[in-house]
Amino acid sequence: MAGKLYLCATPIGNLEDITYRVLRTLKEVDLIAAEDTRNSIKLLNHFDIKTPMTSYHEFNKIEKAYQLVDKLCEGQNIALITDAGTPGISDPGEDLVRICYEEGIEVTSLPGPAACVTALTMSGLPTRRFAFEAFLPREKKERAAVLAGLVNETRTIVLYEAPHHLVKTLEELYEVLGERRLTVCRELTKHYEEKTLTTFSEILNYYKDNEPRGEYVLVIEGKTFEELKKEEQQAWENMSIEDHMQVYEDQGIDRKEAMKLVAKDRGISKRDVYQALLLRED
Repeated sequence: MAGKLYLCATPIGNLEDITYRVLRTLKEVDLIAAEDTRNSIKLLNHFDIKTPMTSYHEFNKIEKAYQLVDKLCEGQNIALITDAGTPGISDPGEDLVRICYEEGIEVTSLPGPAACVTALTMSGLPTRRFAFEAFLPREKKERAAVLAGLVNETRTIVLYEAPHHLVKTLEELYEVLGERRLTVCRELTKHYEEKTLTTFSEILNYYKDNEPRGEYVLVIEGKTFEELKKEEQQAWENMSIEDHMQVYEDQGIDRKEAMKLVAKDRGISKRDVYQALLLRED
């Protein structure tokens, strides 16, 4: 029988956050695939886990994935761990999981810490709907496209950032998204954990005199539906009623129905639309 891949969540800071199930699994599997074996050995030594380790990271993720799948096909059970948190969330684990599905290997996930959810729950911002973007792309065009896609995002936005890129990222977000509330979370679950509910302008002013240190999660307020509706209505009002009508008529909508839609868009009566069109014709 083929073995099983276990996605094992490990602490993002506080070692007490590891689960009994993860500890048992790490001791029982045949092999542990770790993002950074030098980092993970500290965790294994702390809990007296002697299971052999192998590296699985961004720079060997495809070639090594197939090597691991071969071992799984031979019947070995393998645990995948990341440097911190849940494998597959903003790390190469997702590729190994995909290949396992392609090869018919069973995959299971052992739940535990994840920085994005930890930050979201303590942010003080809406949690029902959120968009997780992890680290923004470094390539300029791709980064600009992602930022542009966030402008009208109504869900709470969650981003990761390293200290040496933090101020630049905050400046870009401020420029693209405008003033927003956000919670800046630093060193989650660690001794110096900090979380600050603030605004872009306030936090940028703070970092003029305070150097960012540690790993950061940014939880950013989404645009409200009321704001979107107001911006949409403003866009219509900046257009003449004739041009507004033409937008709908170009879609094959008859004139009577187009008048109803224009009136609804602009928050006026159908009679007002009719009168405006008559005046224009005169």
